[in-house]
Amino acid sequence: MDTFKIDLQRGEVIEMNVLSIIKKKYPKAYKVDGYFKDYDLYIPEINKSIEVKSDEKSKYTGNILIEVEFNDKPSALMTSKADYWVWWDGYAFKWFTRDLIHKCIKELNPPLRKFIGKGDTKYKKAYLIKKEKLYNYSIKL
Repeated sequence: MDTFKIDLQRGEVIEMNVLSIIKKKYPKAYKVDGYFKDYDLYIPEINKSIEVKSDEKSKYTGNILIEVEFNDKPSALMTSKADYWVWWDGYAFKWFTRDLIHKCIKELNPPLRKFIGKGDTKYKKAYLIKKEKLYNYSIKL
């Protein structure tokens, strides 16, 4: 099985884990089916959406990758409509608002990196931010 399919399956499991946490308080919450770039999960009770990210490599690198462009077009953080972003780093879930992620990038001014990701054929641009610095901008949910 290719890397993309493995990563996709792993991402689905992580999304379902986040959903099960949310459903304890908001039982009508659901995962958006199919490809939908705006967000992954929706909570109708409070009209809020969630983007779920995973960066288990951060256990070893100490960095979280925040993508902002793919194939010379805005992507991920720049196009998401999600109210909240949640990262799974292999140990815990950390919650953010998009505004706080933007604030972190603005205040820390990390270098913008351009590279071809594993399994990709086109360039992406992303920030690599030290976990402990990014986590200062997280919220409790």
